[in-house]
Amino acid sequence: MATTSLAAPAVDAGQVRAAQEHYWDNEWTDGLPVVPVTESLLGEFLAAVDRDQEEVLFRIPHLNRDMTVRLAAINAALAGCKPEYFPVVVAAWEAIALEPHPARGIWQSTTGTAPFLVVNGPAREQLDINSRGNIYGSGHRANATIGRAIRLGCINVFGLRPHKLDQATQGNPSKYSAVIGENEEQSPWEPFHVERGFDAADSVVTAFVIRSVLHIEARHTMAPEQLALDFVDSICRTGALIHEYTSALLVLVPEHAQAFADAGWSKEDLRRFVFEHARRSRAELAAVGKDALSRKTRWRLATAHPDSMPDTASGTDAPDDVALLSDPSSVQIVVAGADNAGVSSVVEIFTLNPPRKEPFSAVRVQTR
Repeated sequence: MATTSLAAPAVDAGQVRAAQEHYWDNEWTDGLPVVPVTESLLGEFLAAVDRDQEEVLFRIPHLNRDMTVRLAAINAALAGCKPEYFPVVVAAWEAIALEPHPARGIWQSTTGTAPFLVVNGPAREQLDINSRGNIYGSGHRANATIGRAIRLGCINVFGLRPHKLDQATQGNPSKYSAVIGENEEQSPWEPFHVERGFDAADSVVTAFVIRSVLHIEARHTMAPEQLALDFVDSICRTGALIHEYTSALLVLVPEHAQAFADAGWSKEDLRRFVFEHARRSRAELAAVGKDALSRKTRWRLATAHPDSMPDTASGTDAPDDVALLSDPSSVQIVVAGADNAGVSSVVEIFTLNPPRKEPFSAVRVQTR
């Protein structure tokens, strides 16, 4: 790193270290350094939105704790956000509030779930939210700090700390931050937020609850059926089958999206194809002990289990051909990443099954 152009600020390094130790000692961080928050800095964040600072954005009733605008601003500042990012953070918390799972304790799950945000519209360019390469990686302040603002809020407001209220067995890297923009400019289809009923000029945040991101190496073909079957196989891997049905967010690189579009496929065509082919045989499910359901939770387990009951497919004309998606809308599609290689991803998400017919947990970003 070149040092000649770096101007060191006139601060006491000892005081900086002491401030960081103070935050760490109080468990106010995610393990990484944070930005100390003063009232003047907090005021810049609150000035970026036209909201009462005591307004509740999201609550977890069983914890009896609320995320207010002021608390959201404190954690956004701690995370290293710029004040101009704060309207997106507020929209993110409101989108999370619409999502049916977190309020029921999903973020405390042993599965290791985490919030995942997709940003559409002008805010992507205005705030330099990355949508065009290394979308899950480092290097973009907006992506990193907006997602981190949510994680720090989970820790500091809701007490979701590892080994305490957060009971994740292994967790996943998105527990630090998980924010992507949709690469609308290189998508052959309408943007995700327009598909959900928003105007193209709206900046929108959509919230998901995810378990993992699975990369799909598909450089070998541009045949739409072959590409789609690669996605199907990844969605239907038995290790992903927790409940009777599963759900997925397909994050397609522009190269793959264009291949589908060039073949005349719409998003709905791709969803329908995946839905129709997302099946496993009864024997394949039995081999891994997932050929029945729990009476209490409807999680998959073995027929021999004392709590077992038949799954829905058992009562059909083809009981040995088990559908793993409840509806085509169990598969959602966005376009993001670079067009330099055929590598897309399947994001394993939690949705209601059957999915809700109204739009997903999406909120328009509002600024002053």
